[in-house]
Amino acid sequence: MARSIHLNLSAFYFFYFAYLGAFAPFFALYLNSVGMNAVEIGVLMALPQLTRIVAPHLWGWLADHTGRRIAIVRASGAAGMVVFLGVFAGDSFWLLFAVLFAMMFFWSAALPLVEATTLSHLGEETARYGRIRVWGSVGFIAAVVAVGYLIDATGPRAVLWVIAALMATMLLLTTTLAESKAESHPGDELPVWHIVRRPEVIAIIAASALMAAAHGPYYTFYTIHLVDHGYSKSAAGWLWALGVVCEIGIFIWMSRLYRAYSLRAILIASTLLAALRFVVIGWAADSFVLLLAAQTLHAASFGSFHAAAIGVVHRLFRGRHQARGQAIYGSLAYGLGGTVGGLASGYAWSGLGAGLTFTLAGLCALLAAAVLWRWLRSA
Repeated sequence: MARSIHLNLSAFYFFYFAYLGAFAPFFALYLNSVGMNAVEIGVLMALPQLTRIVAPHLWGWLADHTGRRIAIVRASGAAGMVVFLGVFAGDSFWLLFAVLFAMMFFWSAALPLVEATTLSHLGEETARYGRIRVWGSVGFIAAVVAVGYLIDATGPRAVLWVIAALMATMLLLTTTLAESKAESHPGDELPVWHIVRRPEVIAIIAASALMAAAHGPYYTFYTIHLVDHGYSKSAAGWLWALGVVCEIGIFIWMSRLYRAYSLRAILIASTLLAALRFVVIGWAADSFVLLLAAQTLHAASFGSFHAAAIGVVHRLFRGRHQARGQAIYGSLAYGLGGTVGGLASGYAWSGLGAGLTFTLAGLCALLAAAVLWRWLRSA
C-alpha cells in the first residue's frame, strides 16, 4: 500500500471515530437534558443500528456493481450531513427520530465501504489493518475527552455542533481517498447469498450480532450510569478514553496475536472477557478501581473481537463480493444486533435497573462464545 493511501485512510478513520466518540457517549446526555425518558433515548440511540439492517445492502450492491465505493461514500455523506442540520430545528421526539433515521441511512454507507476499500488496498497484508484502524481509536479518544470537558463547561447541546463539524471534516477527507479495484476470485459468479448460507458465515454473523446487542446498554447508558453514580462528564469522558487506549494497544499487537493464535481462539476469548466486563460495570460502578479494570477489557470486548471478526469476514467474502460481504456483515451483525441491544436496553433500564441490564449484556456475550465454539471451526 502506498504511503499516501495509508495516511489518507488513517485520517478518515480518525475523524469517523471522533464523530462516534462525540455521538455515542454524549448524544444520550443531550436527549436526557431535553426531557427524553429512558425508552425514548433507547429508541433514538438504536436508530444508527436500525438503519444498518437495510441501508448497507443498497450501498454495497451499488459499490459492487459500479466499482465506485468512495464516490458513493462522498454522495451519501453529503446527503447525511445536510439532513443532520435538522437537529437544530427543535428537540421533539418525532423530529429527532426523522432526522436521525434519515441521517444514519446515508451515513451507513461510509464504514463498510471504507473497510472494504482498506482491505482491498492491503491485499494479502490484512494483518496491517490494525495499524490503520488504530487511528480511529485515537480519534475516538480525542473526541470523548474533549467533548466531556466541553459539555461540563457549556452544556449538552454543544455536542450537536461538534457532530456537525466532524461530519463536514469527514466529507472533505473523502476527496483524498483513492478507489480500489477488487481482484477477480474463484466463486465471483456465485450469488452472494450462496456464501452467506455457509455455517461459518452464519456463525460469525450471529456471534457478532450477539456482541453488538451486548454493547447496547454500554453505548446507550454508560455515561448516564456514571453520572447517576456521581461522576462528572469529564470523568466519564476519561473512562471512555481509557477503554479506547486499551483498544489501541490491541490493534497495534493484533498482527502478533494473529501469528500466535487462531482467529477462533481470539474471538472466543474476547467474548468471555466481555461478559466479565459488563457484569462489573453493572454492579460495581461505585468502585472507581473496578470501573478502571472493566474499561481495560474494552480491548477484548471490542478491539480484538472486531479485528478478528473483520479478518474472518474478509477471508469468507472474496473478489467482487467484498463490499457486499462487509455490508451484509455490518447490517446483520451490528445493524440487527445493535438495534435489538439498543431497544432492549431502554426497556430493561426502565424495568430492571442498571445491574440486571448489564448482566443481560454479559449473558449475550456468553451466548456468542457458545456459538463460536460450536459452529466456527475453520478460522
